[in-house]
Amino acid sequence: MNTKNIAKYIAIVLCVILAGCEDFVSIEAPNNKMVRADIFEDETAAESAMQGIYNQLFVLAFSNGFENSVTNLTALSADNLRLIRESNPTYLEFQENEILPDNSRNLSLWSSAYNLIYLTNSLLEGLEESSLDENFKQAVEGQALFIRAFTYFNLVNLYGDVPLLLTTDYTYNAQAPRISATEVYDQIIRDLEDAASLLSEEYVQNQRTYVNQNVVYALMARVYLYLENWEMALDYSNRVISKTSSYELLSDLNEVFLMNNREAIWQISPLGNGEVTTQTYEGALYIIEPGASASYNLALTQDLIDTFAENDSRLIKWIDFSEVESVYFAHKYKDRYSTGNVTEYSMVLRLAEQYLIRAEARAMKNKINLAIDDINKIRTRAGIEALDKNSSWNMETLQSLILEERRRELFTEWGHRWFDLKRMNKTTEVLSPKKTSWQSTDSYYPIPAEERRINSNLTQNEGY
Repeated sequence: MNTKNIAKYIAIVLCVILAGCEDFVSIEAPNNKMVRADIFEDETAAESAMQGIYNQLFVLAFSNGFENSVTNLTALSADNLRLIRESNPTYLEFQENEILPDNSRNLSLWSSAYNLIYLTNSLLEGLEESSLDENFKQAVEGQALFIRAFTYFNLVNLYGDVPLLLTTDYTYNAQAPRISATEVYDQIIRDLEDAASLLSEEYVQNQRTYVNQNVVYALMARVYLYLENWEMALDYSNRVISKTSSYELLSDLNEVFLMNNREAIWQISPLGNGEVTTQTYEGALYIIEPGASASYNLALTQDLIDTFAENDSRLIKWIDFSEVESVYFAHKYKDRYSTGNVTEYSMVLRLAEQYLIRAEARAMKNKINLAIDDINKIRTRAGIEALDKNSSWNMETLQSLILEERRRELFTEWGHRWFDLKRMNKTTEVLSPKKTSWQSTDSYYPIPAEERRINSNLTQNEGY
């Protein structure tokens, strides 16, 4: 077994062993610390390797919803989240959009995303060399391709041009240059198209933590929205919304973030870290309890609160107020701390976003009344006044309205506000009046200095 394969299989097994214990199957320790080459000749072992990658989604900073996640750091960079106490300089840099290249949180975000990509590449290479049943291989391959595409989608929106690593070849990866965001998007689409062709509509074990074909379609709708391919965004959002046997907008907002609910398209289980605790990291991070308020340092901005009507159910059910700190906090997740009692999964993709994607795509194709229908699905569910179709709406005004509706619906979920402002070229317009040190180059995070010390081919983003 050559060195490359040894490294690859060790990475997969370590992923399985260290990532948690949800539905894990023990893998026999190989002699002489060398991993058996037949790990991918057994379906149970291959399934465990894939489960290890799913569990890493809850372990790695990039995706776990905790302090250094896409969800949290981008909410600080935009205008949805703020620090209660400005005593932590690495946090403050994100809030003030003055991120230094040696910021440890930014390094954690970048490196954990590439760790996840390495693991998916390892799994894909192992599958390619295996002689497992072809249908089984395709199902696992489709899930891994999706997670790689999802990770690159976030990286390219956080950093712009990034290295595109598609193998575990350390010699190349260690000195890989950044390539254009356009080329990265091309790869994202290839991975998603391949994943869609390999997967079925069924969820493994009826758990919405697993990737199926509809999960792929949901991300494709988002990707094409960001690329302003309105026709394709419309097509893929339609595909998901039409699956009424699987998905629906829940009337009770308190149920939207429960595990395996019918609005959820894809979620991440807190069991990825074992069963030490069973709450989501978003619940642990954002809920402020009266007796422990001093331990928490994140609050929703008054600017966000002011966008809600008083009777908006999202304001009533997804936001709470700390009397001790005199601040509003995100309360989409209700479980701040639990053990042995999983009730919520971290939400990644859900049906409400698909309605807003379709609304925007319809608006930009001048299908105004149909766009209003979709917006009203969200507004009616929130208990606020529906838009009047008889008013003189146009593409531009509707797009601005959708931007605000997305802010109210998707706050503290996977960077939507930050990414929306960027893709609509509104970061400077919206944030410069609110952020005293804002510069247009702040729209992208800096490439971490530590990574540039290791890889001399990594250039830096403008402004850093």
